Amino acid sequence: MKLQEAIKTDKFRNARHMAMLNILYTAYWLKTHNNAALKSYDLTSEQYNVLRILKGKHPEPMCVKDIGSRMLEKSSNVPRIVDRLVAKNFVERSNSQEDKRETIITVTDAGLKILEQSTKALDKVAEKIIGLDEAEALELNEQLEKFRTS
Repeated sequence: MKLQEAIKTDKFRNARHMAMLNILYTAYWLKTHNNAALKSYDLTSEQYNVLRILKGKHPEPMCVKDIGSRMLEKSSNVPRIVDRLVAKNFVERSNSQEDKRETIITVTDAGLKILEQSTKALDKVAEKIIGLDEAEALELNEQLEKFRTS
């Protein structure tokens, strides 16, 4: 669907303004599809992101601050997200041996399992809704990098 149809306007200040809105709209659209897929796993996109980050360091634990620095959404409340993941037994929280004030987080086997299952579901969503071949996806990645670094 074209942006103009989705937001019911064709009035943009210029092509850059339209591109900015298009990126924002597309990000929300993609997050909506991902959230729908994650719902059946009782995960939010932020919880999924924390599990993905922890898996990247597994079996090493990570402190909350380091998890926060790697989040896709920097405004996420990582301690609250971790609380919910602890309640679901997907992560464990403990105090650092080096610094007793620091809380460290480790992904559990159950967390790794739900991450694997939910990742497969998200991969299916991507295959279904992202209508780009490999070369087009590479070009889009280059354009997005250029957008963020300019």
